[in-house]
Amino acid sequence: MSEHTKQVAVGGVKIGGGAPVTVQSMTNTDTADAEATAAQIDKLTAAGCEIVRSSVYSMACAKALPEIKAKISIPLVADVHFDYRLAIAAIENGADKLRFNPGNIGSESRVRSLVQCAKAHGVPIRIGVNAGSLEPELKKKHAGDTVSAMLESALKHVKILENEGFYDIVLSLKASSVRGTVDACRAISRMVDYPLHIGVTETGDAESGVVKSAVGIGALLLDGIGDTIRVSLTDDPVKEVTAGLRILRAAGLRRDDIELVSCPTCGRTRVDLMRMVDIVNARLPHNAGYLKVAVMGCAVNGPGEASDADIGIAFGNGNGVLFLKGEQVSHGTAEEVVEELIARATKMLEEQNASAKV
Repeated sequence: MSEHTKQVAVGGVKIGGGAPVTVQSMTNTDTADAEATAAQIDKLTAAGCEIVRSSVYSMACAKALPEIKAKISIPLVADVHFDYRLAIAAIENGADKLRFNPGNIGSESRVRSLVQCAKAHGVPIRIGVNAGSLEPELKKKHAGDTVSAMLESALKHVKILENEGFYDIVLSLKASSVRGTVDACRAISRMVDYPLHIGVTETGDAESGVVKSAVGIGALLLDGIGDTIRVSLTDDPVKEVTAGLRILRAAGLRRDDIELVSCPTCGRTRVDLMRMVDIVNARLPHNAGYLKVAVMGCAVNGPGEASDADIGIAFGNGNGVLFLKGEQVSHGTAEEVVEELIARATKMLEEQNASAKV
């Protein structure tokens, strides 16, 4: 979340200017199938997605946008490549935002045409620069320096939009390289004050993709760079949303769920800690508010971590001590203190929600 970027409104969702960092994903249905696309967007929304993007690769896709929008509750971004006329059609059919790739959209005159349409309809534009689809002349000019080529591409198209009096701009510079992505985003953040959509693109399967995304997105967020994020995975897009939310929570930018602290175990552990953690994680209500919960396996770091949490257990040899807000409140067998932790933590979340409604 950056307070130093301009703010852009995408439907009812704000990006930049100190607004909370939002989580995005992209549908992988045929956009021309409005029913299937809307159904997938509903699943993404239920998972926590706040802005969704769909590819508009044909006029049939553009014409499906009104029906899709009528069935969903979050802003819809049209992703257009190659044909500026599809970008114009998407805007005219109600897209809340347009994403185009300067590497393949065509001449400046075509860009100006779609910019004028976006301006007339009050639709923001994301200039999405990808390392894999840079303009050939920039790739040749920079001779393997992908970051410099991405920066020049982004700044060139920002200038085209600004020359048309258009400033509702979001920027993204993405590569499959984590280092390349981070370097490009850090550099562009020093050059412009437009909000940044950040993410590492083409990361691969869910396991490796989540790791690469967490490193790249996390590094930027901890630098104070990034206003909206997308985790790109070759998998169910719902997993992108789940991973994105976890990255925001790990970076301290979301406090809407349980933060579970537990140790990796060692030879000192005298309880089945993994089972205890699984029980706590399964039975506590998630997405019901923020609570730091510690479940620790021995006396080395256990008492300190448990007392630093809102509520926590430090286990010993088959038993445990329960801490509440730094104070020891009870002790008993492992099963007894786990049950008490679950009961007390659940009540704390209920009280938290009740006070929030007052």
